[in-house]
Order: sequence, then C-alpha cells, then structure tokens
Amino acid sequence: MKKKGRNNRKKSQGAGRYIAPAFLVLVAIAACVYFASNFVGQKKSEEQKQQSRILAGASVKPVHPPISSTFGEYTAYAPEEKIPLPEKAVPPVNITATGRAKGVLSIIVDDMGSSMTEAKELASIGLPLTFSIIPGLPHSSDVAAFALSRGIEYMIHIPMQSKGWPERRLEENGLLVSMDEEEIKSRMADYYRLLPGASGANNHMGSEFTEHEEKMRPVLSFLKEKGLFFIDSVTTPGTAGYRLAREMGIRSGRRAVFLDNEQKRDYIAGQLKEAVMTAGKKGYAIAICHPHPATISALAEILPRISSDGVRLLPVSVLLGSF
Repeated sequence: MKKKGRNNRKKSQGAGRYIAPAFLVLVAIAACVYFASNFVGQKKSEEQKQQSRILAGASVKPVHPPISSTFGEYTAYAPEEKIPLPEKAVPPVNITATGRAKGVLSIIVDDMGSSMTEAKELASIGLPLTFSIIPGLPHSSDVAAFALSRGIEYMIHIPMQSKGWPERRLEENGLLVSMDEEEIKSRMADYYRLLPGASGANNHMGSEFTEHEEKMRPVLSFLKEKGLFFIDSVTTPGTAGYRLAREMGIRSGRRAVFLDNEQKRDYIAGQLKEAVMTAGKKGYAIAICHPHPATISALAEILPRISSDGVRLLPVSVLLGSF
C-alpha cells in the first residue's frame, strides 16, 4: 500500500511539471490577444473620429501631395476596383499622331459632390486626377472624405453667377455680383468649413461674376489667406480671375481645354488629344471635365496610354509648383 502511494505522488508531481508551463503559455496568449484587440480598437476609433471631423466640416490637415519645383515623385492612389471594359471593342485612339509631346497635364473633374458612385469610378482609374467639389451638394462631404482617404487631391468648386442667371440655375449658396465684400467672404468661409482639406479652388460657371474685379478680389484674398491656389475655369473671355490672382501673388493657372462639352466618346478623345498637344507646346496644360458616364469611360480607356506619348499626368498643385 505504501508503494502504491509513492507511485501516485510521483505521477502527481510529474503532471504538475507540465501544468505550470502550459498555464504560463495560455496567459501569454491571452495577453497578446488582449493587447492586439485593444490596439485595433484604438486605431479604428481614431479613424472614426477623423471621419467624423471631416464630415462635420472640422479643420483637418490636407493630405494632398506636397508641391515640388521639379515635379518630384508622385505615387498615384491605388485603384479600388476596375471599371469594366465596354462590351463592344472600341478602336484605340492615337493621341499624338504626329510625334511625341513633352509636358505635364492636369485634369480637373468639376461638379463633384452629387454622387459617391462617380467618385469611386474615377478613383478606380488609378491615375492622379483632381476633384473639384461643389460645397453643399448631398454628398460633398462624403466625396471629400473619400478623396482624403484615397490620397486624391480635391478643390472647392465655387458656384458663381453666370450671364444666364437667374434663368440658368445657381446653387443657393452661390456668389452673386449684388453681394458686398462681407457676404462674399462669409460664403467663402462656409465653403472652406465644409471642405477643409481642399488644396485650391476654381469657379463653377461664373461668366458674369468673374468679369467683376471688385467681386473677385475678396474671393482671391480669402484663398490667399488660407494658402490655396486658384484655377480660372475661363467661362468668359472677359474673366479677371487669373490676371488678378497673379497680381495678388496667388499660385494660379487657367483652363486650356474643356474635354466634354459634347458627351460623345470621339469628341472627348479629340479634346484629350488637344490637351496633350497643348501640354507638349507649352510644357503644361490644365483640362477640365465633368463626371458624366461617357467622360469617365473615355478617361478610363485613354489616360493609361498618355504617358507613352511623352505626357505626365499630375495633380494641379504639383503642376503649379513646377513652373
């Protein structure tokens, strides 16, 4: 009986030698799981707070690429999903049929903010376009937050009175020539509050407003105060925007080509060819288009090929910093 007791004690002691290390391993695993989940939770919480600040119009630091005097290196945002190719094969477009152009090109997509689908389709192209968002549209803040999350540069698309107003509709928060300087600056502050990550601005319509230097001055003064650039969409030959911006020492440029005044694939391709050739002759060019289905389809098909024609696609801020 005594011998049997000794054997039981030995078995118990042997099992004890294995139980203690196993317990320590389990404790270590539990600690790792706890700290990992806590880290992920904190990171997710910070992302949610950042998203909430953007959607609420709070001041956040822009993430658009830094300006470079030598074009620098620019990493295009990663495409989220590819746009499906058309069912029928479309003949390729020879952008530069007469030799290679040399230069840089920026493409601004105006009128953003009414649809998230458009923003995602444009992002899926995977090349550096610049969004111009009209403040106050149903999805303006959503598109801005999406652009920031994907490293896509965006601008404020300032609604301004056209020569066709009031027959031609203008957003309720648009700028009118009847407004005084205080009201114009107040509305500019509202735009910036809604789109705090903007790197610059251009005019939406404005064929009447941009001809009035005394009305453009407070607009440009506000942009200069915030360190934003200005692109004149040139909706009228009599615009004072670009000239005045240059006089005031504001980084500025002017639209060279509208890509999609006609919603036809061949027309848009022809306008892209003109933009490429302009970039080749002048060294740079700024083109403007809109998020129409035909435009998005044409851009997705043609833009990946323009680098082979000697033209580099850049965000507007990078282009402006290069000359």
